[in-house]
Amino acid sequence: MSRRELVVLGSASQTPTRHRNHNGYLLRFDTDGLLFDPGEGTQRQMAHAGVAANELTRICVTHFHGDHSLGLAGVLQRLSLDTVAHPVHCHYPASGQTYFDRLRYSTVYHERAEIVPAPVGEGWRDGPLTVFPLDHRIDCFGYRYTEPDGIRMLPDRLEAAGVRGPAIGRLKEEGSLEVDGRTVHVADVSRPKPGQVVAFVMDTRLCAGAVACARDADLLVAESTFRAADADLATRYGHLTSADAGRIAAEAGARKLVLTHFSQRYPYEEADAFGEEAAREFDGEIVVARDFDVIPLPRRR
Repeated sequence: MSRRELVVLGSASQTPTRHRNHNGYLLRFDTDGLLFDPGEGTQRQMAHAGVAANELTRICVTHFHGDHSLGLAGVLQRLSLDTVAHPVHCHYPASGQTYFDRLRYSTVYHERAEIVPAPVGEGWRDGPLTVFPLDHRIDCFGYRYTEPDGIRMLPDRLEAAGVRGPAIGRLKEEGSLEVDGRTVHVADVSRPKPGQVVAFVMDTRLCAGAVACARDADLLVAESTFRAADADLATRYGHLTSADAGRIAAEAGARKLVLTHFSQRYPYEEADAFGEEAAREFDGEIVVARDFDVIPLPRRR
């Protein structure tokens, strides 16, 4: 059965805590499994969350700070250990090629999995993935996963038009069909079905790229390192506050906001305050991420 959900493998920022591991996020989207920003300990978090290595089809690194990439070495080796049979594409900023190479071959192992390096830069796109430049202290990119738009066939209109059985498939494929001397067009018996969009906006200040990445997203995963009272620290270190994340979601027209990447300076027990601050800016659904949360995508628009 296909699934569309986000599995939170880690939700801490620079320093992991007793309650939060370094970053790590698995997006299950039908047959795709996209692992974003595998920080230190991600392989073990995958085991706890019931995530198998053979689920992964892409690995996406936003930037090469350790809390977003130190787990890459273990995950890549695990792909070979488990003899994952399909190619796994790895995306990361092209300017960090040296760091990717070091992590990939940090120790000796028998490389059996097919890893396809696919570095990214401004304007890069590959299938459902597009990247957007963010404003951090080093090159950092937001990732946008876009499902192609489709159509939903309407049973009552199909029946009224006399289109039944295998003829429905031919109509979808060919665009029109002759039925009892009349031409039936797909548009006559269907309605548009917008593709779903998931956006990942990690370490950044408020910037146009973050909003563009999140535009009309069904699910926006955004870093929320600092509380609003520490906005000066967020700007200095190239991060968002919870209020900033809410502003991005509101301006972009996102539907559901997942806050994550929390600084260790804030008590775990006070995590809900991040959501409260974001809610002053964004009136959509907000989730304050905790490790091992499984967050479903919203129903289609």
